[in-house]
Amino acid sequence: MDTSQHTLHTLFDQLGLPSDEGAIDGFLEHHTLAPETRLDQADFWSAGQAQFIREALEEDSDWSEIVDQLDTLLRG
Repeated sequence: MDTSQHTLHTLFDQLGLPSDEGAIDGFLEHHTLAPETRLDQADFWSAGQAQFIREALEEDSDWSEIVDQLDTLLRG
């Protein structure tokens, strides 16, 4: 079992995205979600990224809390 604490930085690493502070801020500035769009269905994810997000939420994995945080940030 993975017991490491997940952060936005490690989530972006897991998704294969640049994970430095500036890159994360830039991503959040340029991507938003409509209220009716599920996070895993956003058009800016690759198929693999969408699958990871969907599985994290469906399986309530140790990634689910930080994935939920990302969802909130993309709607703010």
